[in-house]
Amino acid sequence: MRRRTNRRRHAQSRDPRGHWLLLILILPLAFGALLFEGWTTHEVDAAKTRSDCTTPVPSAVDKGGPVVRLDGGTVKSAGMPARNVALTYDGGPDPVWTPRLLDLLRKHHAHATFFVQGAKAAQHPDLVRRIQAEGHEIGSNTYTGAVMGAASPFRARLELELTQQALAGTAGIHTNLLRLPQTTAVDTMCGPEWKAAQRAGADGYTLVAADRWFRKPSQGVVRQFTQNDVAYHDTEKLLKNPRIGKFTTVSFGAGLPPADTPAPAPERWLGTALVWIKALGYAFVHGMAWVLGIAGGLGVLRLASLVFFARAHVRRLVRIRPGSPWLREITDPVTVLVPAYNEAAGIESTIHSLLGSDHPQLQIIVIDDGSTDDTADLAAAIDDPRVEVIRQPNSGKAAALNTGLAHARCDIIVMVDADTVFEPDAIHQLIQPLAHPAVGAVSGNTKVGNRRRLLGRWQHLEYVFGFNLDRRMFEVLECMPTVPGAIGAFRRDALMGVGGVSEDTLAEDTDLTMALWQAGWRVVYEETAIAWTEVPTSLSQLWRQRYRWCYGTLQAMWKHRRAVIEVGPAGRFGRRGLSYLTLFQVALPLLAPIVDVFALYGALFQGPVLSAGVWAGFLALQLACAWYALRLDGEPVRTLWAMPLQLFVYRQLMYLVVIQSVVAFLLGTRLKWQRMHRSGTAAQHIGQPELGRPVPYESLPS
Repeated sequence: MRRRTNRRRHAQSRDPRGHWLLLILILPLAFGALLFEGWTTHEVDAAKTRSDCTTPVPSAVDKGGPVVRLDGGTVKSAGMPARNVALTYDGGPDPVWTPRLLDLLRKHHAHATFFVQGAKAAQHPDLVRRIQAEGHEIGSNTYTGAVMGAASPFRARLELELTQQALAGTAGIHTNLLRLPQTTAVDTMCGPEWKAAQRAGADGYTLVAADRWFRKPSQGVVRQFTQNDVAYHDTEKLLKNPRIGKFTTVSFGAGLPPADTPAPAPERWLGTALVWIKALGYAFVHGMAWVLGIAGGLGVLRLASLVFFARAHVRRLVRIRPGSPWLREITDPVTVLVPAYNEAAGIESTIHSLLGSDHPQLQIIVIDDGSTDDTADLAAAIDDPRVEVIRQPNSGKAAALNTGLAHARCDIIVMVDADTVFEPDAIHQLIQPLAHPAVGAVSGNTKVGNRRRLLGRWQHLEYVFGFNLDRRMFEVLECMPTVPGAIGAFRRDALMGVGGVSEDTLAEDTDLTMALWQAGWRVVYEETAIAWTEVPTSLSQLWRQRYRWCYGTLQAMWKHRRAVIEVGPAGRFGRRGLSYLTLFQVALPLLAPIVDVFALYGALFQGPVLSAGVWAGFLALQLACAWYALRLDGEPVRTLWAMPLQLFVYRQLMYLVVIQSVVAFLLGTRLKWQRMHRSGTAAQHIGQPELGRPVPYESLPS
């Protein structure tokens, strides 16, 4: 009944859907918010210092008051009446000094004019509303404080329009007062700044400069401050000056209509959207700065840990290794299970490599899981009594392995993939750690056979640097999460004790390994047991394979989550292995696309030299660790040239796999045992002694 149920469930499985397409919508939105935040924060395309004036302002402006209105070609100036002072503050609102200045003004019952920057107004909307609520006047200091005379016409117009939208979204107002950044008295509105002033005046703005400092407050002045501690103390002195009769706003003192008028509804809606975009960009930038720092630190810590534990692994855990004086050599007969589904291209090479093993006592069981090609016939045609072929309807890889397990006659079981080619001594080396009574399973060393093309080289580097270096660390920490399906040895009683190979997940090898830990068995890595496998040769095949692996791993992690709170070997595996997988193989890859976007933001807005330096430093660290991993596995280091290219394509594909898998897991999608197109090239490196043989321990670098 259970077998029929599993077959029915397998038949109902479906191919993966493109959930990751949501990323196409999310990433542009994130990058758009970052781009806007970077533009408004770092003033791209805007001069930070003004150029020297080549032409003065018109005499009517130079000799007039600090409040300038341009009506066509006519210049109208105004100033403050005697004993009236208009306090004006540029920039902000500032979260530190604006509240202090407002408290000081309220204490003395004075009013002022705040020329705010739109970007900061959108960032601190509550302060804008407080300025308005306490009766102060609000003017524009442009959106980013850019020098308007140096800005392009498009940039200048955008500076003013975005500021109006920010004020509409925060306080529901529109202002006609403008102070050009980096100008003081009217004579500083010269040269390019005067042209910018004329354009703004044509749009209905009243330009506000400041009186020269030698003009006495008793004569009536417009005073200009930047929001800081100096402005606070100078304001305090002015407010205590008995010669000043009134502190007023610019519009009221100059006899102008109120500058603040209600903004129309469409502008308020646009302003609200602007405030949200600004808040999103600001939160995203600062949040990702922390994430990037933490992720970078964890990445460096991971690389350092891999090298440290790999070196510890090299120095040997002799108590569970062949050659130890108290461990016997294992020569017991072995049953090899070969599940196969449409593997006609490679099944003969796999079987012949097994028959060529220097461990002669073998029972080789090929389980054909409903293949539609000649897989079963090719296997059956091999004339050797050690080879048995079992045919069954398509039920999935786990079911095929259980079928083979039911026909096994030996106490040691080796499970292999049908595209894997074994070195002659691989099986003998693989089973030797089983001499230790606590070891229930052994992971072999899987190498990439078809590595001549770029995609194959990338996967070769991942197998050596990623998988095998991880396995060395996992063995030392006693938390090996996976004995790969390509090459793994098991005690038969350990397998039967956990109920065989579970059909609950798509990563049956990971699920089985975790179950063995929970049953109290240890799992180790034997790097001298080498098997060659054929990896996908196209990005689409690679996507399907890794999607299935990642999805199945998530299922297995969830299934065995209680290991985190258990004791003994199960608890060590849960707290170390599951935590490691959750952090480095799920959480960080989920954030990786956003981190990449943020790295692009840093290159654009925070200096390409710094970003390139950080990237180059991390790449150099990875190359050093990869060199060590290749050295441990006896692989030529010339393959490292492909690693920098891996960071631009291959890594992004792996991140998308994780994202797709997590979404599919949360939605409960089921996947089939997917078939990869084989070309039978897994054994192309067999017979090349300079490749793939681990370096003797005594010759390894310290």
